[in-house]
Amino acid sequence: MAKKEDSLNIVKKIIGDESKVHPTAHESHPLFLQKYTFGQRAADFIATFGGSWSFIIILSGFLILWMLVNSYFLIFKEYFDPYPFILLNLFLSSLAAFQAPVILMAQGRQGDRDRIDAKYDHAINRKAERENRKMMRDLEFIKRKLKHL
Repeated sequence: MAKKEDSLNIVKKIIGDESKVHPTAHESHPLFLQKYTFGQRAADFIATFGGSWSFIIILSGFLILWMLVNSYFLIFKEYFDPYPFILLNLFLSSLAAFQAPVILMAQGRQGDRDRIDAKYDHAINRKAERENRKMMRDLEFIKRKLKHL
């Protein structure tokens, strides 16, 4: 166990501070540090909730309840939303009309974050490629030295 800890300490000495291993960490990017407005936070929540199974189940339950209540009133009493459910259609159209632009706003911000992530991933991949090439050169150098022995 002590040998493993010693080897970890040696690796840490060689590498140095782990936060400096990949200086392309993007958590400090201004886009990730900015404070979102209430509208932006609401749009993110609506986009997250509107695309979830919870939303689908709740909306399905609401629609079934609406139709059952209307059917009950149609049979026994006077109904408040006649059969083609015009009021329900108005509600669903309004929901779609408001939900779509809000989701698009949230997706726009997510696209910005994804572009930054891709940029940093590319930088990390380039750095890894440079390190691999350097290791390959060192390995070739070692092979040449071993052949001469």
